[in-house]
Amino acid sequence: MQKRIAWPMMLMSACIMLLCTCSVDDTSDEFALYYEGIPFETIAVERPQFPAYSVTITDFGAVGDGMTDNTMAINDAIAHVAQRGGGRVVIPAGVWFTGAIEIKSNVELHTLHNALVIFSDDPMQYPIIDTSFEGLDTRRCTSPIWAREATNIALTGHGVFDGAGDSWRFVRRAKVTDSQWKTLLDKPGCYVDGDKWYPSRQSYEGHRVCDSFNNPQGLTTDEEWEAIRHWLRPVMVSFVSCENVLVEDVTLRNSPAWMLHPLMCQNVIIKGVKIFNPWYSQNGDALDLESCHRALIADCIFDAGDDGVCIKSGKDADGRRRARACSHVVVRNTQVLHGHGGFVVGSEMSGGVNHVYVENCTFTGTDVGLRFKSTRGRGGVVEDIYIENINMCDIPADALTFNLYYSGKSVTEDKGGTTEVEAMPISEQTPTFRDIHIKNIKCRNAGRAFYFHGLPEMPVSNVVIEDVDITCTEGGYFAYTDSVTLRNLNIVAQGELYSFNHCTAVDTTAINRIK
Repeated sequence: MQKRIAWPMMLMSACIMLLCTCSVDDTSDEFALYYEGIPFETIAVERPQFPAYSVTITDFGAVGDGMTDNTMAINDAIAHVAQRGGGRVVIPAGVWFTGAIEIKSNVELHTLHNALVIFSDDPMQYPIIDTSFEGLDTRRCTSPIWAREATNIALTGHGVFDGAGDSWRFVRRAKVTDSQWKTLLDKPGCYVDGDKWYPSRQSYEGHRVCDSFNNPQGLTTDEEWEAIRHWLRPVMVSFVSCENVLVEDVTLRNSPAWMLHPLMCQNVIIKGVKIFNPWYSQNGDALDLESCHRALIADCIFDAGDDGVCIKSGKDADGRRRARACSHVVVRNTQVLHGHGGFVVGSEMSGGVNHVYVENCTFTGTDVGLRFKSTRGRGGVVEDIYIENINMCDIPADALTFNLYYSGKSVTEDKGGTTEVEAMPISEQTPTFRDIHIKNIKCRNAGRAFYFHGLPEMPVSNVVIEDVDITCTEGGYFAYTDSVTLRNLNIVAQGELYSFNHCTAVDTTAINRIK
């Protein structure tokens, strides 16, 4: 009798061991398909693993009526799971009003279908912290969703997160309709300065102390920072110095500033994510991947008020001091519906960018398709970038831009500079763009096919562009470039096809023009 029972038990144990082994192997190979054909050696990302322990935020007193403040309940649920060694915190169907949420190590924050998380528009809910924004060390309000120095974290599921960004952002009159502008003017407490609308006088005062871009200068006391709290718009999702990060399937909308900002993270997966910011939203980038090592961005849809997929590594002296490149990044099967650029490198790239592969992406209505931007003072080296199989349409500016005189404006506002530029001494502040390979690009209806404007002391160099079909108003403009190869290009342009100024070793033997 004992022997008859032993055999089935042994067989069952063997099956369990086999299933466990297969599960581990399947997990390790899950993203292998996204790494096929990559032209450089890299290590595939792996999904973070979590213990099989789960709680629901209602277990901690959360109420999904859209009115109850659930900040404490959600954070208590996360803290409880973290203290238990990790697991899943579930946000069920409902409307969940909350302040800032911190994701802790070994915790997956998971939303079910029809879960809507709405963040408070009260700036006092988001304490001012030391952080980085636009590549500079600065202070901002705490992000609605954040983690710092955490390991194995995830934001997943089919829910929607709304960042209440309309209550934070200033708005330019030229970017909205008459009826939208009137609606803004009717909002209580707002402040208008000429053609700019601010949600409050405090927000306006914050803008006034910014010498350039959006980071205030010259503030030395906590009181001075508190006086402009409403100006210190946070990025919506901020992960800083984290390892094994997963953002999957969720919908993120209406951010105060940038939407998704992994900074100095390792092993990052952003898959199946949908991001929506109004096209008029200032600094409404979809994704800013900054100084990260090993990242996969796949199967996403971004509709942004600024850049779509943007690769960064810090700005000027702050970025050079950090000295952390953004490297070994794979971007595949992603759509950008609107934005200043579909795929973008810079302008904050002072720590360098290298080993990036972009493939099978679609850009519809972005100001620029492929955008590389920087300026003197940055330093940093951008190299070993590979881009292929990109389809675009209705690109009002350039299908492809290299601009080393970036002024902070969108390309539609700043379409180019003079060709006569005095060379400066080469130093650590000189940005370098080289060894970039672009092929199989199709674009219907662009304003201009190409715009290259390198530095006389450091031309854009060793760029290969091949197998391209573009219909556009203007052809290509090239200044201060070296060793650029244009191979098998079919361009339909109404005006001048190409203009070359201060260029060396440009191979144009395979350019075709379809009339």
